[in-house]
Amino acid sequence: MAITTHGDRKYHRSERLSSAEAWPSLRVEHRRLEGGAQTAVTPECTEIVLILSGQAQVGRTGDGNAQEGIARPGTSWIVPVGTDESRIELSGPVESLHLFLPPTLMETSALADYDIDPAKTRLAYAGGFADATLQQIGSAFRSMLDRPPQPTDRLFIDGMQVALAGHLIGNYTVDRWQPAARAPSLDQKRLKRVLDFIEARIAEDVTLDDLAAEACLSPFHFSRLFRDATGLTPHRYITDRRVQAARHKLALAHSSLVEIALDTGFGSQANFIRVFRKATGLTPGQYRELHLR
Repeated sequence: MAITTHGDRKYHRSERLSSAEAWPSLRVEHRRLEGGAQTAVTPECTEIVLILSGQAQVGRTGDGNAQEGIARPGTSWIVPVGTDESRIELSGPVESLHLFLPPTLMETSALADYDIDPAKTRLAYAGGFADATLQQIGSAFRSMLDRPPQPTDRLFIDGMQVALAGHLIGNYTVDRWQPAARAPSLDQKRLKRVLDFIEARIAEDVTLDDLAAEACLSPFHFSRLFRDATGLTPHRYITDRRVQAARHKLALAHSSLVEIALDTGFGSQANFIRVFRKATGLTPGQYRELHLR
C-alpha cells in the first residue's frame, strides 16, 4: 500500500507534471509550483524537495523555526514527518521534485544491523542547502517517471531508498545538521524600496549607482544581492519593466511610438524599436496591431 502523502493539499498553487504512486514505501512527484502562500500542513510522512529550475525567495516556519532562503536549481529542503509547518511562501514559480518517504526511514531491525541508535535518526527541518548526492538520487528517481515500468524497478528503488535513508541519517539528523552561515541578502524592505524607486522613475535614466544608493550598498554588492533576490541583473530588470510598461501603452493606442519611447525610458524611437523587438520578437507597431483594445 502506498504511503499517505500531502502534496496536493500543501501545494494547491501547483501543477503536478508527473508522479509515481505505486511504489510501496516511496512516492515521487514532479511539480511546477506557483508563487504565493502554500497550504501549511503537518505531514504524515517525510518530504524531501529538490529544486530543478526557476528561482524564488522562500519563507517558511516549522515547529516555530522560521527560515528564509533562495530556492534555485541544486538546492534541497527537508520537512520531517510531524513538523508543525505554519508558513510556506514563495516569491515566484519554481519546478521541483518531491520525494515522500515513510515516517520511519528504516526499520529498527535494519538500524540495529548497522549499529545505529533509532533515537538519533530524527531529521532536522533543513532547507536551502546544496547537496550533490541528494540531487543525484533525485535525478535517478525522476528518470523513472517518464518511462514505462520495468521488472527491475523494485530492486532499484529498494536499493536507492536505503542509500537515501543512509545519506539523510548520516548528514541531516537534528544532532548533525547545522545551517550554513547566512550569506548577505537584500532584505524585503530594502528590495521593495529599490523596486518602488524603479517604478517611480521608469521614464528616467536610472543608474546602478542610483539603485545602490537607495539600498545603502556599494554598487558591486548591490548588483550581486539584487540578482540573488530577483534572478535578474538590475539592468535586465529595468529593461523588462520598461518593455512591460510599453506593452500596456501600446495596447491602449493613446500615444505615438515616440511618446511611448520617452514615457518608458527608452530615450528614442529607434532604441525603443530595437529593444522591444529583441524582447518580444515583434516591433512595437506589430505588437499594437495584434493587441489593440
